[in-house]
Amino acid sequence: MEHQESTTATAFIDVKQDEPASAFPTNATENRRMNMQNALLIWLDNSIDSNNADCNNIIKQLKRVVNNVNTFTDGEQYVEFIQTITNNKVCMIVSDSLGQHIVPNVHHMSQIDTIFIFCNTQESHEQWTKEWPKIKGVFTDITSICEALKQAAQQCEQNAISISFVASEKEFDQLDSTFIYTQILKEILLTIKFEDEHFKEFIAYCRGIYEDDENELKNVNQLQTTYKDNTPIWWYTRNAFLYSMLNQALRSMDVDMIIRMGFFVNDLHHDIKRLHSEQFDGEPSGKTFTVYRGQGLSKEDFSNMTKAKGGLISFNNFLSTGKNRDMSLTLAQQAATNPDLVGVLFIMSIDPTVATTPFVSISGVSYFHTEDEVLFSMHSMFSIGDIKPIDENNHLYQVNLTLNNDNDHDLLTLTDRIRQDTFPGSNGWYRLGQLLIKMGHFTKAQEVYEELVRQSNDESDKASIYHQLGGIKNNEGEYEEALSYYEKALAIYQETLPANDITLDNIYNDIGVLYHSMGDYLKGLSFDEKVLEIKQQSLPSNHPDLATSYNNMGNAYSKMGDYPKSLSYYEKAFEIRQQSLPPNHPDFGASYSNLGMVYESMGDYSKSLSYYENALEIRLQSLPPNHPELGDSYNNLGTVCDSMGDYPKALSYYEKALAITQQSLPPNHPSLGSTYNNIGMAYKNMGDYPKALSSHEKALEIQQKSLPPNHPELGTSYDNIGMVYYSMDDYTKALSYFEKAHAIRQQSLPSNHPEVGVSYNSLGMVYDSMGHYPKALSYYEKALEIQRKSLPSNHPDFGASYNNLGMVYDSMGDYPEALSYYEKALTIKQQSLPSNHPSLGNTYNNLGMVYENMGNYSKAHSCYKCALEIVEQSLPTNPLKFQTFGENLERVKQKL
Repeated sequence: MEHQESTTATAFIDVKQDEPASAFPTNATENRRMNMQNALLIWLDNSIDSNNADCNNIIKQLKRVVNNVNTFTDGEQYVEFIQTITNNKVCMIVSDSLGQHIVPNVHHMSQIDTIFIFCNTQESHEQWTKEWPKIKGVFTDITSICEALKQAAQQCEQNAISISFVASEKEFDQLDSTFIYTQILKEILLTIKFEDEHFKEFIAYCRGIYEDDENELKNVNQLQTTYKDNTPIWWYTRNAFLYSMLNQALRSMDVDMIIRMGFFVNDLHHDIKRLHSEQFDGEPSGKTFTVYRGQGLSKEDFSNMTKAKGGLISFNNFLSTGKNRDMSLTLAQQAATNPDLVGVLFIMSIDPTVATTPFVSISGVSYFHTEDEVLFSMHSMFSIGDIKPIDENNHLYQVNLTLNNDNDHDLLTLTDRIRQDTFPGSNGWYRLGQLLIKMGHFTKAQEVYEELVRQSNDESDKASIYHQLGGIKNNEGEYEEALSYYEKALAIYQETLPANDITLDNIYNDIGVLYHSMGDYLKGLSFDEKVLEIKQQSLPSNHPDLATSYNNMGNAYSKMGDYPKSLSYYEKAFEIRQQSLPPNHPDFGASYSNLGMVYESMGDYSKSLSYYENALEIRLQSLPPNHPELGDSYNNLGTVCDSMGDYPKALSYYEKALAITQQSLPPNHPSLGSTYNNIGMAYKNMGDYPKALSSHEKALEIQQKSLPPNHPELGTSYDNIGMVYYSMDDYTKALSYFEKAHAIRQQSLPSNHPEVGVSYNSLGMVYDSMGHYPKALSYYEKALEIQRKSLPSNHPDFGASYNNLGMVYDSMGDYPEALSYYEKALTIKQQSLPSNHPSLGNTYNNLGMVYENMGNYSKAHSCYKCALEIVEQSLPTNPLKFQTFGENLERVKQKL
């Protein structure tokens, strides 16, 4: 969310402004391969030579165990590469003496799971390696390393299962979104009838991934030729690529891979369900048995589990358990040797008559016929009982679990609400597209719907699909394409549906939203009003769709600068959602966010901050990680911190927003431009003008590609760039950009919109600095006139305008008039801003200047002192302003 900020352009004036290292795997195949298996291998050796037959033979042997092998001869690149790993665990091989130099630098990294030392003589390494618990051995031959690596990779898979926790006495914001979305994704996949073509596409995909891996290609060939000769359970337990690939996809919520493997998820679940009926139907109530699972949990997950004692734990993958306690305990003990993990022995009590997730004893049907294991389908849920230490060092624990019937009310309510949003009665592929949109996976959703268009011969079905594609393109910032899809859908709807059909209402709603995104607020508002009128006539007064319309009306008036009317509509939307939705529904995140934005626009920053924090809490718990709306929340928190003068904190939030936006949206999405604009404002406020200019120019470049040429956000970018040039004393360039901004705002916004006032203030500042005082005064008065019509009387922007008017009278030598305006500015800022806000420092400094010019050195000294104290607290990163205020204080001291 783009935001304009009140701050200081110079020491005296208030302003209203708006590559990896070459050795790293960078191609798509390598990146995908990293997601095929939780463990990846890195080998560091100065003498590795890709042209050497022995080296290539060693690599080939290693790839039979871990399919992703990365070799390095340079220690710095080695460490840099490890730092880029986010979704995998690293097994390391370090050769000879390099180990003593590199291990101390990487051992603490959470990505590192296991280290092997590869050398000629074991004796020289046995002593120092004892100091580092992640080192699992010193080896002189590759065969022994491969055996140890196989165990480590299996342990990584065992530890990497996706787990969710729900505390017994939880707040609504503590529900786990991973469980919800994987649960609904699984349900949808189980309704889809996968065809032979989907299996063939998966095989072709795997061939591309493993094109240079002879061992895995053999497994792919075997899967292709004999898949139907064996049961899905047999394939899953074979420990070939299918097992690790599926577990990794489910753990990391890699929806692309989950969908590609949908045929196998479907087959494996139904295989377990079929055998469960054979093995457990007719079991008497109360007859229980016990199974075990040993693994490592991260310290964070273990802490979350202890907090959830008495609540629930869900295993979101297919879950392997054993009947042999000692074998499971050994796995837990092995995990406990890793200082990043806590070893856990789960003791699971199973009553077959209360289970809602099927499970099956796989001895006799497993690839390993002697395995005495019980395999659960996805989303087995257990109640968390006692958690007791097994050893004295608190690295190994026993946790008692009881199989649960998924009866947590809050979790079921939210899950069911999101399930309803995917239209359960619809075609499975259509529902899948809907869920992907809700999860923020727009590109994959587009693929699904485009395939549905190709397959469909029914015009009504095509209209629904075009409608969804329009929504996807709107979310991606491709507004012209979105409009094209909406128009296709609307044409079909108008031919095939009655005039009062709710579907027509929905597409009018979406077209209105699109026009707002394109900056045509009046046209968007006309659609919003039409939709609201229809809904008020046809829906109950507390229907969630009415909340959507009120929300859109609020957005329209907010964009047009009518904040009281906007607030009224946002409050109506919020009230309906309180009556009709579970309190942890993602739509509440939108409501809190919108209320925060309108309060921020009205200058009530503390109330705005509270709403933004509520929005983030709900979104963190009800949306998948890296959802674009999380980026919006971090941006919003950044803007309000910016407004409150906490620029480093604002920058931290903006950087979080940027990371999410870059992962979840196309590279030219307008939201990315907004984030760069926000980052630029933070840097400008901190006095780093080159970084500020670079960020604003990136924003402008993105917006010029993605928005209409007269879109208001382009005006914001021009104004922001002008402000940086103004701060750098390049007034000619600043004036050029301010004039571009003003021209766009006059074309695209109502005449009394606050942003038009921003432009008048910007123009006034630059003319003031260029010595054109009458012209500056005229622009400042126009800005003040707009603010009086559009903003609350105590809005911080009034403080900026009064300050600027004071400045121009100061420059003209009219000190009494300047003093009057500075005092008005100070009064408003004291009411509306934190006591250490940099803007207050500017006004105290300006008061000091006018008192000094009037010969009242005592009052000047007092004001300068206040200014310096504020800048010491709020702008430690701006040495120029600190120096200027300090010099002013010292100068007036000499005059006392």
